[in-house]
Amino acid sequence: MKKVLVTILIGMTIVFGGCHRKAAKEGDFSVKDVHNPQTAEGLSAKDAEKLPVIEFETTTYDFGDVIEGERLTYSFKFKNTGKSNLIIYSSEATCGCTTSQPPKAPIRPGESDEILVTFDSKGQKGQVKKRVLVGANTYPVETILTITANVSSSK
Repeated sequence: MKKVLVTILIGMTIVFGGCHRKAAKEGDFSVKDVHNPQTAEGLSAKDAEKLPVIEFETTTYDFGDVIEGERLTYSFKFKNTGKSNLIIYSSEATCGCTTSQPPKAPIRPGESDEILVTFDSKGQKGQVKKRVLVGANTYPVETILTITANVSSSK
């Protein structure tokens, strides 16, 4: 039993250790970065100033006219303009035809990154609007990214 537990712990260390895009450095990420901003309304002004702030260049993008079956990707660029590390803990699309790839590592104050959103127009017709709900340790907790396209059948 002990061998199994040790093997599992070693395996988890290897798997989770290789998941970070940026190398973690001492002081980059602390327990103070993980908080529940849904309760930020009760924070003092001084504490609220310490929260991370996610500032997107734009939260909407129009792919324009596309042919059904095309896979299109857009990069929603953002910057952490707050005073603590930004942690994106979820990025979920409203349907199976849209996927998103958020950064996995915390974004330090002043740093920029992106969320890649891919739309598969297969089976879509006409004007479409898809949303990606981004959850982070910010206030408000959720940000909505929106993509649109006018999908027509192949010529």
